[in-house]
Amino acid sequence: MSHRFDAIIIGTGQAGPALAARLAGAGMKIAIVERERFGGTCVNTGCIPTKTLVASAYAAHLARRAAEYGVMTGPVTVDMKRVKARKDEISGRSSRNVENWVRGLQHCTVYQGHARFESATTVRVGGEMLEAERIFINVGGRALIPPMPGLDQVPYLTNSTMMDVDFLPEHLIVVGGSYIGLEFGQMYRRFGSRVTIVERGPRLIPREDEDVSQAVREILQAEGIDVQLDSNCLSARRDGSNIVVGLDCSGGAREVAGSHLLLAVGRVPNTDDLGLANAGIATDARGYIGVDEQLRTNVPGIWALGDCNGRGAFTHTSYNDYEIVAANLLDNDPRKVSDRIAAYALFIDPPLGRVGMTLDEAKQSGRKLLVGTRPMTRVGRAVEKGETQGFMKAIVDADTGAILGASILGVTGDEVVHSLLDAMYAKAPYTTISRAVHIHPTVSELVPTMLQDLQPLA
Repeated sequence: MSHRFDAIIIGTGQAGPALAARLAGAGMKIAIVERERFGGTCVNTGCIPTKTLVASAYAAHLARRAAEYGVMTGPVTVDMKRVKARKDEISGRSSRNVENWVRGLQHCTVYQGHARFESATTVRVGGEMLEAERIFINVGGRALIPPMPGLDQVPYLTNSTMMDVDFLPEHLIVVGGSYIGLEFGQMYRRFGSRVTIVERGPRLIPREDEDVSQAVREILQAEGIDVQLDSNCLSARRDGSNIVVGLDCSGGAREVAGSHLLLAVGRVPNTDDLGLANAGIATDARGYIGVDEQLRTNVPGIWALGDCNGRGAFTHTSYNDYEIVAANLLDNDPRKVSDRIAAYALFIDPPLGRVGMTLDEAKQSGRKLLVGTRPMTRVGRAVEKGETQGFMKAIVDADTGAILGASILGVTGDEVVHSLLDAMYAKAPYTTISRAVHIHPTVSELVPTMLQDLQPLA
């Protein structure tokens, strides 16, 4: 049986439900398809559940440090079943809210099942055929499983299956020294596990500047996390009840044995089972759907939003994808992907807030640069809280005064960095902030001070 709609939306991640609401509100007849849990990665296996776990881990960490603040506690223990139950309740509520929202929309029909293209205007969901002149793909991504010898012989976890863990791993080996791996590594160390983080490259989070990578490494090692770098020939095998990860292939090869293995080496888009070829939709070698500045694919009438288009791997970029599509379709507002400035955070403790260019990227642009830095030990709020790890860094174009980028690694760095991001969107020179009077005592008050002391890059 075939059903005709004005638009079909495949997936209920960050962009899909908002777009459905906007299109339905404009009087269009909408079909939205979800094959599993409503809300996509962020709600179910990403931001919301992991940051809930990070909060529990922070509480355990702070409780252990309570005596530093003059607060006496007994031995600190962590009940992992209660930690998981708290996470499940918060994550589950968010997923239910998304489902209730889309099911309650007028002019919108929800289909549960796997969507597959039959043509450029037809999608099959189970035994149902849906037709529309406009189709929006919002299918997200999943953990990459690397080609690692022996991996098929050992059990392993991903960011998704970690959501089912309600016990404390004795020794968690994390393969991948980037954002997801570092957050889980610190989290489980604070819950009480031994943790080893294994990274193929010479430093952690390689897309960041070297000083940021080094500071993050020191923060993790100070908590007792073992960091193994230059692990460029990985393998896995069983040894009794343990999992052994080989780190290189040289003589006397390094290896580490642990109770559990977490793979955090990247993401792949959920595009391999959509029948994209039936619609003529082009993808790149990694499976990401090619899109233009307005998120249109190579096939007229088909758009791709969120993680599956390779134009941003974050909840906030996915939501911005929705805003771009809605603005172009409904508001006669020609918004585009290149309007947005790169911005994201690493949610270890203390967090890293990042906007714009790294220093390496700014150097490669050929501009004359000014750089300002401040250690968090100079921030009154950080000293008062007893959380002085990290530093601030801002990069400015010496000729125009434009802020090019910033890294704020430190207490509330993920919030503070937005003052710089907003100035960048306003295309305001750094002096707009350097002359601002910020509230004392806050972390943000050191941003003007840092910008008052810019130095030419040597």
